Amino acid sequence: MSKTAVVFSPKYYQHNSGKSHPESARRLGAIVNELKRGKLSKSKCWQFVAPKKARIQDVELVHDIEYIRFIETFCKSGGGLLDLEDTVVSPESFEVALYAVGGALKAVDLVMEKKFENAFALVRPPGHHAEKLRSLGFCIFNNIAIAAQHLLTKYKLKRILILDIDAHHGNGTQETFYKTDKVLCISLHQDPRIFPGTGFVDEIGKGKGLGYNVNIPFPPLTSDRVYLKAMKKIVTPIILQYKPQFMLVSAGFDGHYTDLVANLSLTLFAYQNIYETIVNLASETCMGRLVSVLEGGYSLKFVGKIASTAIAKMCGAVYSVNDKAPKTDKRIAGRGEKIIEKVKEIHSAFWNI
Repeated sequence: MSKTAVVFSPKYYQHNSGKSHPESARRLGAIVNELKRGKLSKSKCWQFVAPKKARIQDVELVHDIEYIRFIETFCKSGGGLLDLEDTVVSPESFEVALYAVGGALKAVDLVMEKKFENAFALVRPPGHHAEKLRSLGFCIFNNIAIAAQHLLTKYKLKRILILDIDAHHGNGTQETFYKTDKVLCISLHQDPRIFPGTGFVDEIGKGKGLGYNVNIPFPPLTSDRVYLKAMKKIVTPIILQYKPQFMLVSAGFDGHYTDLVANLSLTLFAYQNIYETIVNLASETCMGRLVSVLEGGYSLKFVGKIASTAIAKMCGAVYSVNDKAPKTDKRIAGRGEKIIEKVKEIHSAFWNI
């Protein structure tokens, strides 16, 4: 049996955001093409699995029915610009978004039912910016937040981790779980003043959720060394102490230095390290139960390689990479180090870090 399920459907190509929009079907096509024809194509440790369309009641785990019906009507009326910024939908987008939610749900069900050790949901549109009543940042429904709520309600789990490695803060995910200790949200992202305006170090949760929301905002052009130091000094010890029963990853790949939408400066080697850490943590804390859900990643040259790097680590395959690391600016690195120390100072009240 294959170790890793890759949940995917050609249906995801039907969400049409426009020819010049960075969140296009081409980015998903680049990933699928690399999986089918690249170094992992002959590996038997992973396999494609088709998703099912989510039900409206599934989406209601996170979003109000009024918002869901608005999206449905807006798409059926021809689509267009959903918000004041950059979330565009086509007539097909409502149904495709239901399949994106369904892809995330299928992934967690496959793992919970022990049909696969872990899974990667290659879905679009992405989801982590979508709030209860608002679309934002290319996102319509919050796929990963719905998956987490599904784990809480269907499987009665009590400790779920959402690790967000997208270059932009997952404001919608944070909003959903800000007042609960049943979902620990950890996000590593670029300076949130650029976008979406949330994800600062002092946003640490409220009520029962106090201390269960961890934000690590890096300065622009942060490179591998500082990012991986945060993984080692903050992310890893907190996860080991929380002991999640299931790990979910908002798998944004827009932190690569060639990405035109974000402002970080990571290499393929960083993603290798990140996913090696993630897989090891899942093995140590939750019997390997791990699901990644695709978020951003807009460099058509590299997104397929980054996703393949992640999937290779998840299924235990060999996938060699070549990349040229940009020069590290010492001043930027210094600012990043100060952010790490600030986050440690704040969260040492809740965790032994």
